[in-house]
Amino acid sequence: MEIKHKTGLILTGGGARAAYQVGVMDAVASILREHGWAPEQNPFAIICGTSAGAINATALACRVENFGQGVQKLMDVWEHFTVEQVYRADSLGVLRSGARWLSLLSFGWLLRKWHAHPPNSLLDNTPLITLLHRLLDLERLDAALVNGSLEALAITASSYSGGQHITFYQSAIEIQGWTRSQRRAVRDQINVGHLLASSAIPFIFPAIPIYCDGRREYFGDGSMRQLAPISPAIHLGASKVLVVGAGRRQEAPTDAPVFARYPSLAQIASHALSSIFLDGLAVDIERLERINHTLSFLTEEQRQRTPLKPVEMLIISPSEQIDDIATKHFGSLPVPIRTLLGGLGAKDARGGGLASYLLFESGYTRELIRMGQKDTLARRDEVAAFFGPSPGAQQKPANL
Repeated sequence: MEIKHKTGLILTGGGARAAYQVGVMDAVASILREHGWAPEQNPFAIICGTSAGAINATALACRVENFGQGVQKLMDVWEHFTVEQVYRADSLGVLRSGARWLSLLSFGWLLRKWHAHPPNSLLDNTPLITLLHRLLDLERLDAALVNGSLEALAITASSYSGGQHITFYQSAIEIQGWTRSQRRAVRDQINVGHLLASSAIPFIFPAIPIYCDGRREYFGDGSMRQLAPISPAIHLGASKVLVVGAGRRQEAPTDAPVFARYPSLAQIASHALSSIFLDGLAVDIERLERINHTLSFLTEEQRQRTPLKPVEMLIISPSEQIDDIATKHFGSLPVPIRTLLGGLGAKDARGGGLASYLLFESGYTRELIRMGQKDTLARRDEVAAFFGPSPGAQQKPANL
């Protein structure tokens, strides 16, 4: 009997870097059309996302009945982005969040009134709520799960309250949740709150309350403590996965100067965010590659006796250094945000990594989209082989 392989999509975190994912999806859609797939055909049975990748994942899941249309919807948003769609960038908004927060760090112990109501984050992301309601159609997601156009959607977030990494998943069929060290899966109805929580970059955006197993817990960015980003798709039934990263997979080490300057706050923050958003995925990919390699040496009988299964992977990640691109576009940020981030040292190349996560400006996002398209089209044959022929393609009869 032929085994039906279910393809999963993994979209990782990275704030504004997630524009790259949209370029990849657009190129994938183009390659599939070249190979006989109908524009509306959805190639993914299971879609998983984290942080900004969770927003892209849910937007695609809401439109799986017309995959091409879903990709174009994302393109329209990301090609015309302004930071005001994600967080307050006016002087008053920055003073109420960022400047107030930095002041608290400096001399908040003198201000008794802030003890009861301290500021929650560097930036106020309430505008993102409006964008999410405009971008998503969760009723269409429910319908797609019911009619079988999609099997499951999974969104990850990290609980500040409970200390665990939680995968919230929605599926039409009964799928047993799973528990591993410091992480577990909870079946739930995905909503805007899950996406705000999953994309709440630590310190930058405020934590979000979600009721989980009858308890209110506060959640932040799902990339934190994410030890196995590919795991949810496999637990949900995927036997092959397309993984789209937010940073270069093989990053060449930077030559440190003989006498390095003391790192700025932005440089330290950039280093920490790289660890949160990029390192977990790289380690998980290496782990799966080792498992696949080991399984290739086993006989069929031996493979039947192990719970481990080979997972076909296609990894697409940026071919260029995104931090450098962000530094080039730093001047496009609104003046209050430039002033705030510049004060942290994010203006130069050393701190450009921090800006790369917050630069929701069209010049920057369009450049990342184009890189995603270019990187994917450069691997056209690999992409076509990974997906194979359209499920609806008719087999031509052999010549007699």
